Amino acid sequence: MIDEGTIVSIFLVVFYLFTFPLVIVGFVWLMRKWMKLHRKKQAFQRVIQSGIRSIDQMDGRQFEYFLGQLLKELGYRSVKETKRSNDFGADLVMEKEKKIVVQAKRYRYKQGVGIQAIQQVFAAIPFYQAQEAWVVTNSFYTDSAFKLAQVCGVHLLDRRRLQQFILEVNPKMTAQEVYENVEPARRNCPLCGSSLVVRSHQEITRRFFGCSSFPNCRHTEPLNAS
Repeated sequence: MIDEGTIVSIFLVVFYLFTFPLVIVGFVWLMRKWMKLHRKKQAFQRVIQSGIRSIDQMDGRQFEYFLGQLLKELGYRSVKETKRSNDFGADLVMEKEKKIVVQAKRYRYKQGVGIQAIQQVFAAIPFYQAQEAWVVTNSFYTDSAFKLAQVCGVHLLDRRRLQQFILEVNPKMTAQEVYENVEPARRNCPLCGSSLVVRSHQEITRRFFGCSSFPNCRHTEPLNAS
């Protein structure tokens, strides 16, 4: 006969053999959940601190201005915007030990930047007598764009790298300030041809374009429509 003490000992051994692995599995699961939540919190903080959401609302001209100011604070000289039309593939031209041409692509979130941007900025190198070319976007790049950039030696800065870039520099003029104070590029109403003007409303946090012939024409569009 097995005495009561032996039975209790066997029960405890079996209990620990089955329970301990479950405790370990549960602990690992909780740690993974915590790390995932921590990474999400860090990503959210980067979004807020970098002002990337304000960049998403900018038009192309505002984005170019913001990048220009950012690069100046990094010590790049002669940072200048090229003409809006006939820019020969570069939106910004800058110098720091060597001349660099930059193509700025303010796209809608998750709209992939394709090979055309790579082709344009690569063609700008000989025109501006530059030694390097960059493409900077608030979005991401297509696989084709990555492949072509590697072959052409074009440097790509996507949304994540741009956020890191901003956080490292901590610019004096934030993306929000640029969005609120720098005038976007002029454009005309697609319905009546009148000029569009920047408007805002107390109940609307985002600035927008409205037709100057209002109330005869009630066309509106976001600043980042182009």
